[in-house]
Amino acid sequence: MPYRAPVGEFKFLLENVVGFGRLAETDRFAEATQDVADAVLTEAGRMCEEVLAPLQRNGDQHPARLENGVVRTSPGFAEGYRAIAEGGWVSTSADPDHGGMGLPLTLTTAVNEMMGSACLALQLNPLMTQGQIEALEHHASDELKALYLPKLVTGEWCGTMNLTEPQAGSDVGALRSKAEPNGDGTFAISGQKIYISWGDNDFTGNVCHLVLARLPDGVPGTKGISLFLVPKYLPDDNGNPGKANSLRVVSLEHKTGLHGSPTCVMEYDGATGWLVGREHGGMAAMFTMMNNARLGVGVQGIAVAEAALQKAVEFALERKQGRSLVENGRGTIVDHADVRRMLMTMKAEVAAARSIALANAVAIDMGNATGDPEWQARAALLTPITKAYGTDTGVAVAELGVQVHGGMGYIEETGAAQFARDVRVTAIYEGTNGIQAMDLVGRKMMDGGEAAARLIDEIEAGAEAARGTEPELAQAVWDAAETLRETTEWLVGETPNDRFAGAVPYLKAFARVLGAHYLLTAAVAGGGDRRTLAAFHIKRLLPEHAALCAHVHQGAAGLYEMEPEAMTA
Repeated sequence: MPYRAPVGEFKFLLENVVGFGRLAETDRFAEATQDVADAVLTEAGRMCEEVLAPLQRNGDQHPARLENGVVRTSPGFAEGYRAIAEGGWVSTSADPDHGGMGLPLTLTTAVNEMMGSACLALQLNPLMTQGQIEALEHHASDELKALYLPKLVTGEWCGTMNLTEPQAGSDVGALRSKAEPNGDGTFAISGQKIYISWGDNDFTGNVCHLVLARLPDGVPGTKGISLFLVPKYLPDDNGNPGKANSLRVVSLEHKTGLHGSPTCVMEYDGATGWLVGREHGGMAAMFTMMNNARLGVGVQGIAVAEAALQKAVEFALERKQGRSLVENGRGTIVDHADVRRMLMTMKAEVAAARSIALANAVAIDMGNATGDPEWQARAALLTPITKAYGTDTGVAVAELGVQVHGGMGYIEETGAAQFARDVRVTAIYEGTNGIQAMDLVGRKMMDGGEAAARLIDEIEAGAEAARGTEPELAQAVWDAAETLRETTEWLVGETPNDRFAGAVPYLKAFARVLGAHYLLTAAVAGGGDRRTLAAFHIKRLLPEHAALCAHVHQGAAGLYEMEPEAMTA
């Protein structure tokens, strides 16, 4: 059974659960009606099913390779990318002044999920370009915008993000890449960057790198870092790719998964670059791209989870093994209670994570459209939750998919193991999930927990509204929200290290409660199977929040009592 884009699910969530209709009430997104959304989702879903999904196995079995300094991409990827670019799917949310559609990020988020389910290795390319487009829109000079944005928007050119160096991973401030003024407004960029997703390809006319480097007067740490646009080919007087810049792909990483996506080691040797944003303000500019990417990476996790779920259900419906204990059963393993438990868990996790991601995108759109600081604070709060929970969901659901397949899941021919290998990196790149959790309990709680409290208020209000139709489920969600509120209030009064010690369980608890809220909302609006799914989540998964909150309250006590050497004894 080939991949089926969950277009109907997106339509339902946008209309009934995450408040997409509010966007059409703003001046900026007045034309983003439900009818427009339906048309966009339908067309994108068709492209994903018919063009991208057949490429999924190609990327894994015929990886990108470096051949005489040239990156050769997987069979069919050039054609798949062309379909993405020609359909406008790179630039659904880009500014119309530069050729973009100007649609809400919420719709881009839904389209990106479908593309990621169909072929994650290829979807990573336009995701990077989307982030670069947003960074340039906010921080680049008018001259750079005029030259680069139209080509990035059409997909003629693509973009990358260059942060990491061998000695500078999460600690970006430790980077050593240098930028020397050339005296003509350009800079000579030198240094090595690693883990550069889609650092090169053989199907776009140019590859535009956003590179973090330090000017001669840049102070140590992140405050001395600047951001530069460094193209593979220097544009000529007509804006077309001209002579090659002084940069190269040193090697491609040999990875656990995502084999179709070339992850490059890049070398810059006095390459010509242009400043993006102000001098020494590189981190602020880069964070524009990174925040976009963190939502996008969370959605990548959900995308793989959806694909793994579809494959697991297909297998469970066909595989005959053991005696059914269900009267009038189907005669396959889908009759077995434990298999049903796994499939229902997969479905519930996907539904919860998808709802959180779409609600996050709506908050970003509302913040951009209205300038309301409360919407902006909500968007900021939800971003680390979306990234961490979305990718944790991808990892967990893909692993369950392998388990549903049994021994066949460990055999590569089924494709179940590829999902587990491909998605694993999403919990690591664009900021590990531990760092996302630290961001949530650190920077995102600098308001004293006010943004979190407002969201918890909304969860409890939703539970109150559901009491008339779903009293048992509503009470469970309301009680869980109160536990989360108490934990949040305790957390904001603790020392940074005590917060960080419980950061991951706190984020997971928040996601559990928030997911239950959205599934309850869906149950009230849709009934039927949505009610069944909400009951499963709220009765069987939501109770985990209590144990997670108990973990949070332990703080850092006990974490340092055992010496590291003793851990291997």
